[in-house]
Formats: sequence, C-alpha cells, structure tokens
Amino acid sequence: MPDYDRAIGSRPGITGGDRTCLIRPRLRWMASITVFCLFTATPGFGQNLPTAAGVENPTVTVIQAQEIVSRATLEAVRWSGPESGPKALRGKSIAFVAEDLRNGGIVGVAQGAREAAKAMGWTLKIFDGAGSSAGRAKAFSDALAAKPDGLILCGSDALENKAALILFANRDVPVVGWHAGARPGPIDGTPVAMNVTTDPLEVARLTAMAAVAQSNGHAGVVILTDSKYSIAMAKAKAMENVIRACRECTLLEVRDVAISESGEKMPAITKELLQRYGKRWTHTLAINDIYFDYSIASLTNAAIPSDGISLLSAGDGSASAFLRIQAKTYQTVTVAEPLNLHGWQVMDELNRLFAGQPVSGFVAPIHLVNADNIAFDGGKKFQYDPDNGYRDIYRHQWNP
Repeated sequence: MPDYDRAIGSRPGITGGDRTCLIRPRLRWMASITVFCLFTATPGFGQNLPTAAGVENPTVTVIQAQEIVSRATLEAVRWSGPESGPKALRGKSIAFVAEDLRNGGIVGVAQGAREAAKAMGWTLKIFDGAGSSAGRAKAFSDALAAKPDGLILCGSDALENKAALILFANRDVPVVGWHAGARPGPIDGTPVAMNVTTDPLEVARLTAMAAVAQSNGHAGVVILTDSKYSIAMAKAKAMENVIRACRECTLLEVRDVAISESGEKMPAITKELLQRYGKRWTHTLAINDIYFDYSIASLTNAAIPSDGISLLSAGDGSASAFLRIQAKTYQTVTVAEPLNLHGWQVMDELNRLFAGQPVSGFVAPIHLVNADNIAFDGGKKFQYDPDNGYRDIYRHQWNP
C-alpha cells in the first residue's frame, strides 16, 4: 500500500439560495469594487461566461472578471449537498482503482474515501494503476479478483476503460467515478452511474477570468493541456475562449504536454517559452497544478522574480500548489477541488446504489484559492476542505 502522505502534484486525467457570507476586505482584485453578500460561489455562475458557440463577438471586461473572481474566493458557503439518504449497509467491500497514486488529487480522494469507509463499516481496497496502461490493466484485474461489492474509478477516463468496467457491471457491481469523464453525473455508454467532480468548464473559465483580473485585462497567456484527455482539451478551449474575449489580452500559445511526462518535459519547455516570448509571457493557465511542480526551477534559474510571472491552475489544489501560493512564489491561484469531500461523496453515491436509490447528483461549488483566503477552509493543512460540516451530515445520514 502506497504512502498517502506523499501527495505531490495533482490528478491525471482531467484535462480534461440565499447564503450568509462574510467578505474579507483584503481581496486584492476588488479594491475598487463594492461586492454585495448575495454573490456566492455557487454552481452555474459561469453560465454567462464566453463559450465557443452561440455568442457573437463575446467580450470579457476587467470589471466582470473581478466580480466573478470575488464570488469564487469567498469562504465556504453552507452545505448544499444531500440532507438525507439511505442508512449505510454494513459490511460492504469497495475496490478503488486509482489512475496514479503519485498524484495529489487522487490521493486526496482516496483519503476521504478511507475516512468514509471507516464511518460506514466498509472495507476499502486501493489498486494503483501507476499511470500506465499496463499498471491500469493489472489494477483492474486485481480489483475484479477481489470480488468487490462496488467499484470507484478514480482519475481514469471511463470511456477509455469501458471494456474493463463492463466486467464489473456484468457481476452487478455498481460503479462510481471521480474525474472519469467530462461532466458531473452518469457517463453515457459506460457503467458509471455518477461521475463526481466540480464542473470542469466553469473551473477553466474561472481560472482564465482570474488572469484577466490580475492583469487588468492585459495578460499574455500560455495554456498548458494534455491532448490525451478530452476533458483536458475542453478545459483548455474554455480558457482560450475567455482570453480571446478579453480585448487587450494575448493568447501566446496552447502547449500540449502529457501530464505523465511533465516531470521530464516542463523544465525545458519553460526555458523555451521564456526565450520565445520574454516579457510578453505574463500568465500561464494550466489544466492541472502538476505542471508547475516542474516549472519553478527553470523560472528561478532564469532569474525571473517570484512575482514576474503568474501561474494559475484549473485544478485540483495540490499541497505543492498551496505551498507556492502561500509563499507567493510564482503560483497565485488554484481552483481547488474539495478532494476529501469528494471521497465521502463517492462512497455515499455507492451506498445509494446499493439501496436501489438514485445517486444524489451533488456538484460542489467551485472555489478559487489565492493568497487572501488560503488560511481558511483547510488551507493551513495545504488542502481545500470546506468548513461546512459535511462529515457530520453524511454520518447522520448513514447512521441515524
């Protein structure tokens, strides 16, 4: 069993009502704007952001970007997930197939699932695909041999692994995913009854909006993505649309870099980009924090000051990203996923399926972490863990 404390980087595969709130006065991008308490970081706020189709000559203004960023940086709003559900069915055994346990996002979900399993009286067995096709095949084979009652697919594309998932479905094993597809909810054409994730396109648009806000509408942007994953390309396109809709921003390049090869390639790519674009390159938007883990040394070696370029990530909120943001070392933003909460949610969705009930379909609100709010909602532990009582709420549902 791998060491779950070695959370480095972030996940592979994803690149692919009225609320009471307290607004802190230190939000650096909102110095000139009054923000009212009715703004909340709720799902759907991105529906008015530029999209690829159906919008003629869309524009993004600095004021608009600042308002959107302000909503998403508020401290956690109250719980908006399920308030009721079936009692936990004791004694269940769950197989957790992870794309790569070197990845901080997946490790965070695994830790949450382990907490939930303990609360439910379940057994959780974790199988590591180690980021390779051979490793993934072995993980699925070992998981099937364990004869689980339920399966969690974590960080791997469900359509790409459809044949393996059908083997579980043929044994009436319900399947829930995390970042296993492009949208929250069931994944058509696969046995995945619920894909747990925040809305990835809203995450991407928010990240790009943060670059517009930071730069006062003059960002020179490089986007990093991974063409292996359709969701990564969709996120990159969503970020590109926002930057192109900002009249004085410049999209310098969209660079395709496999997440699995980021450790090998990003140092040289960073050096190359510096040579090619120089001071025109002011902001990097990435579909995942992990790219930045391997960019910092090249920036430092090139004598780029820590505030000389801004790194912004559209997921997941890794421990290393939190450290960089806290230290104000290049990275300024991550749109962090509530990884531990997602671990509890995947277990709750399986419990609903065991009880013959529909999944909850809950989609957590998106949240932007920056230097002003990093100390809240789990930030002191280098993670985004909403302080909304979700653990007790789930426990009460499972053990009434």
